[in-house]
Amino acid sequence: MISNNLKLRLITSFFLITLIILLFKYKFILIYSLIVFGVISFLEFSNLINKVKLSTVNRLISNTLFLFYVFLFCFLFFLFCSFIQLKFLLFTILLGCVASDIGGFVFGKILNGPKLTKISPKKTYAGSLGSIILTCLTLSFLFYFISDTFSFKILLISILTSIACQLGDLFFSFIKRKAKIKDTGNLLPGHGGLLDRLDGIFFGMPVGFLSLIIFYS
Repeated sequence: MISNNLKLRLITSFFLITLIILLFKYKFILIYSLIVFGVISFLEFSNLINKVKLSTVNRLISNTLFLFYVFLFCFLFFLFCSFIQLKFLLFTILLGCVASDIGGFVFGKILNGPKLTKISPKKTYAGSLGSIILTCLTLSFLFYFISDTFSFKILLISILTSIACQLGDLFFSFIKRKAKIKDTGNLLPGHGGLLDRLDGIFFGMPVGFLSLIIFYS
């Protein structure tokens, strides 16, 4: 029997995947979405960090650094999307990050097993391995589809991307634990806040994209 929360999560996931397709196809949707994502992510982070026991100066520094990072992330994403080849690579890595999140959730739910860390009690070794496996499968398929070739470098890029996604997830889980809250918001039914879905992407995409450039330069 599927729980109501899982139903909401599946429905929301369908709309998010549809949005990714629209972001790829339509430039104006990409522009406005990046602006909206950036603003909401910052507001959720600011609300989160304000609940952590930090001094006013440290909160200001944290908010400033995150605002700068989000702005740079969104700006470079849009800039690189102006070049069709880079656009394909960016969205390929993005789908790899999504696969990492899905793999962790599915494998973790099905296999359970030992917990990965106290920072995030729901994270398991099975989920972590599932993240890596599904990222490897997704990126291998997509790069083979794009270039009609396969290289073991893709597997290494996939592993690095997935690990970075998981570290991003754990980083924000650590902050949420300090703030004593479960989610950064309730914007996405079944998922929580927008930042709950973008946390791994904020880490995984730069690592995956840079790894791709380094290994194929």
